[in-house]
Amino acid sequence: MLTLTEVEALARAAHEGQTDKAGRPYSEHLQAVADGVRDRGGDADQIAAAWLHDAVEDDALSETWLRGAALSDRTKAVVLAVTKRAGETPEAYAGRVLATPGALLVKEADLAHNADPARLAVLDAPTRSRLTEKYAHMRALLGLTGGTGTAG
Repeated sequence: MLTLTEVEALARAAHEGQTDKAGRPYSEHLQAVADGVRDRGGDADQIAAAWLHDAVEDDALSETWLRGAALSDRTKAVVLAVTKRAGETPEAYAGRVLATPGALLVKEADLAHNADPARLAVLDAPTRSRLTEKYAHMRALLGLTGGTGTAG
């Protein structure tokens, strides 16, 4: 099995050269989500999934790679649960996250970092407004109340 240090290195390498909407290195987002999962009491499977949470969605790593990787079945399931699919409704996505043990905590940490006012502040007003509404809607679908509260 890959260690968390190996998963982190792999995720950083897979997203090398990518930036977020604010132009920051994408690895900063991965680190923030992994730290958020750890701070919320997540276990090693969830922390590994946090490092890899956007890898398949962003085509940084393939689903075939993930399925064959030396990771726990739970980590793989969480990564696949939080991976958005083309044409999928937010309701279907939220349902899959809620149905997968361990996935809600990873998605909560992801949303918390995505909705961080400091990150959003550097975006133009229309983008900031659109994303704020999108993240609030997803939090509501997931049953996450308040700004960045915790949930299982």
